[in-house]
Amino acid sequence: MTNLSGLESQKKPKTNKFAYACAVLASMTSTILGYDIGVMSGAAELIQKDLKITDVQLEILLGILNVYSLLGSAAAGRTSDWIGRRYTLVLAGAIFFAGALLMGFSTNYVFLMFGRFVAGIGVGYAMMIAPVYTAEISPAASRGFLSSLPEVFINVGILLGYVSNFAFSSLPLDVNWRVMLGIAAIPSVFLAVGVLYMPESPRWLVLQGRLGEAKKVLERVSTSNEEAQERLDDIKEAAGIPKDCNDEMVTIEKKNSGGHGVWKELFIHPTPAVRHILIAGVGIHFFQQASGIDSVVLYSPKIFEKAGIQSHSKKLLMTVAVGFIKTVSILIATFFLDKVGRRPLILFSMGGMVVTLLVLGTGLTIIDQSTTPETFVIVLCVLSVFLFVTSFSMGMGPIVWVYVSEIFPLRLRAQGSSLGVGVNRLMSGIISMTFISLYKAITIGGAFLLYGCVAVIAWIFFYYMCPETKGTKLEEIEELFGKGRKNTDNKAAPADSS
Repeated sequence: MTNLSGLESQKKPKTNKFAYACAVLASMTSTILGYDIGVMSGAAELIQKDLKITDVQLEILLGILNVYSLLGSAAAGRTSDWIGRRYTLVLAGAIFFAGALLMGFSTNYVFLMFGRFVAGIGVGYAMMIAPVYTAEISPAASRGFLSSLPEVFINVGILLGYVSNFAFSSLPLDVNWRVMLGIAAIPSVFLAVGVLYMPESPRWLVLQGRLGEAKKVLERVSTSNEEAQERLDDIKEAAGIPKDCNDEMVTIEKKNSGGHGVWKELFIHPTPAVRHILIAGVGIHFFQQASGIDSVVLYSPKIFEKAGIQSHSKKLLMTVAVGFIKTVSILIATFFLDKVGRRPLILFSMGGMVVTLLVLGTGLTIIDQSTTPETFVIVLCVLSVFLFVTSFSMGMGPIVWVYVSEIFPLRLRAQGSSLGVGVNRLMSGIISMTFISLYKAITIGGAFLLYGCVAVIAWIFFYYMCPETKGTKLEEIEELFGKGRKNTDNKAAPADSS
């Protein structure tokens, strides 16, 4: 018995490394969204000067990619059920490559908007499918960490976008912003090629009846052959295949493999558990964006300007600091997801966001009403921005993607996750495209006080609607929902956390 344990521990690093490599490569596709957010924050002012567009045109330009990505995320669920998770990731990279080139060679506002339309489709595909693939290939013990990687790479992309702003801003006005946008085409090619070397999702393979291939993949990404067999049995049961079926290929009824009836089960005849999952999955995506994170990340130069920092280079440096702090914070958070759990981090994160938003809103209001604002108020506003992105990145940033990719049952996962991403991108687009108009209507301080009130409502929603999922197998998570608040503090069974 001891020798067997030792043998499993020797195998564990190899299989874990492969699972980690697959999760990292899939998650890196999220870098393209982060880069676009980061680079547009600094490129916006340059584009406005070069193309001579209005503030309304500018905020539409900045936020419209998120609305366009709705089309990509809506199509990604069915596409991934049809061609597989892996090829959907390749498709996402190819579409974004075309969009980045179009933006880089834009000659006018209409051309640029078309480039953002194409890039938005690619972003929608990547945002939906990367968390799903990662969750489906990861063992339960490390699923939280691995499923949070897409959000980690979004933040890496944001930081790279900020650095790109600082690096290329000194180029001529008609060149700098085009280089900033067009250069994003290069990494998308390498990502698309790299994904081709990854295995397909074992859960998707089972849904296609390809049990032999699924078993081989699970043996490569599990910590032991026993765990691989246990995961395969769970997936077969969820797909309606007898556990004792050991055929290499089986025929799956269309209702199990093609997504037929999924929307009906989600919206028309949901069970109490599915209804609870749907509300939690959509709600957590809604509040992630409605609490104003994209306003801070995308418009940070304008926020720092309103706070009293006028130098263009200093504003860009401050945005780089925002990106650095955000990236470091989320890297720290990923190591606590499978130790502390999802629910405590969500509540702690949103609590910090409430406080920092209210402080930022108050500080900016004081500055707005002062002819010569005190230095300590300016410092307070800057610190509030830093602490806000820290609070967001320590919980709400990574956990949303982890949580939603976990909670939907296998038969509903692709479309359910697609719906969540759609709500996320819609709210992101609304927030991004209304921020300038909003702060002109109610002042910039009033805008952040409003976001703070939304964050209070979000905290209450999470407290009552989001049970703990840490350590629970994907096939068993549905049992945690639809049972009222008594189940929100679920403790995973010992067998599930190993």
